[in-house]
Amino acid sequence: MAGSANSFGILASAAYLPRWRIERRTVTDAVGWARGRVRPGQGTRSFAHWDEDSLTLAVEAGRGIHLADSPPARLLLASTSLPFADRSNAGIVREALGLPASTQLLESGGSRRAATSALIEALEAGIPTLLCASDCVDPQPGSEGETELGHGAAALLLGDGEIAAEPLAWATRSSDFVDRYRQTDQRFDYRLEARWARDAGIRGPLKALIGDVLENAGVEAENIHYCLAGLPLAVSRVVARDAGLADAELLADVEAEIGLCGAAQPLVLLDRALAQAEAGQLILVIGAGQGFDVLLFRATGRGRRDLIPPPARLEPNYARYLGLRRLIDIDGGLRAERDNRSAQSAAARRHDELHGFLGGRCSACGKLQFPRSEICLHCQAAGTQALEAMADLHGEVNSFTEDWLAWTPRPPLIFGNVHFPDGANVMLEFTDFESGELAAGDPVRLAFRIKDFDDRRGFRRYFWKPAPAETTHG
Repeated sequence: MAGSANSFGILASAAYLPRWRIERRTVTDAVGWARGRVRPGQGTRSFAHWDEDSLTLAVEAGRGIHLADSPPARLLLASTSLPFADRSNAGIVREALGLPASTQLLESGGSRRAATSALIEALEAGIPTLLCASDCVDPQPGSEGETELGHGAAALLLGDGEIAAEPLAWATRSSDFVDRYRQTDQRFDYRLEARWARDAGIRGPLKALIGDVLENAGVEAENIHYCLAGLPLAVSRVVARDAGLADAELLADVEAEIGLCGAAQPLVLLDRALAQAEAGQLILVIGAGQGFDVLLFRATGRGRRDLIPPPARLEPNYARYLGLRRLIDIDGGLRAERDNRSAQSAAARRHDELHGFLGGRCSACGKLQFPRSEICLHCQAAGTQALEAMADLHGEVNSFTEDWLAWTPRPPLIFGNVHFPDGANVMLEFTDFESGELAAGDPVRLAFRIKDFDDRRGFRRYFWKPAPAETTHG
């Protein structure tokens, strides 16, 4: 099916990449012997911290788009690595983003083209939609994917108005060509030979589909400025050459920096392209996985912005990377032997306040506090507090403790008191800080993270943690 240009399109975009990186050289030095590799890898790949997953990545990407003035009617969440099979993953994202309870929630998965398929659905529906795509797929240690895959997320706001990208045409084809797969009870992908997948299942069908989209839009291949595919760069180059797009920009530096972020990769690339595309430039977006989605956009220039490289931290210790991603079992000792059972009844009473970080604003004295309570801590007035979102507030560290005895996947456990504007003081656990990096008076921002895991009952809780103040949005 093809669509034609209209006033409905992409209003805004954002991407979120985890702060942490590991050099491919570090991986090949540690386990390259297992596959007979002798050449070290080049560049880095992104990986989520121990308290991040596909939900927290999606939330951070969505926070990069201003939603307060006109919240979208729908939230689409696309991923192949959502943590819950029977719980609304999109519902958690909605609460964390502060969207109304009336927001329609949809989830897309089951394929690495889940995000592009969701994007086509949103364009055809013509309903104001926030599309969040994220993936946090961990490769098996020693596998080919360990130097290829990365973790990341992107978000698109679709609607009517001053759009950043105008949709010109799109098409989709489904084919159960199995080049890789992962059963629902498995953690790691099983992959077939990459060259066979490229030549037997990708090149011919994708060339034909790209040709159909360009013909429907009345566009010549040599006029395409960007060709963005959720495929390995080497395969993208062959696809672009086959389709007559040899001069199109592939944004090769993204894969060199972060790797391939699964279903989120096409939208991560699209966000990068919109940030630098000039008005009138044509952008071809390709999603691949048991078929293909191809979409063609014309940039308007309204999405242009300065690209500030997100702050990144290298993890030099391969074993620690494995431990942080729970790819090996680390014995935490007696202090780690505690029952993390969630009090579901208490969580049900305050879930919106916890996930949305909603504090209380006193109408009598104007002060803010978290959590909201019946009695104002500042003026002792009763029944005067109204809920107010605090997640976007920046705070300042009052005091903190580095606890080397308490169990945490990345010692030390850092917690302390953070002061927010208008009087709110909250005791919180910090994230993304190393020992010796934090000081009283430092500015911090709030990040939506995993609070803890209940492995006995297969549950995880989410909350907000102070993180370094510099943004990690792309």
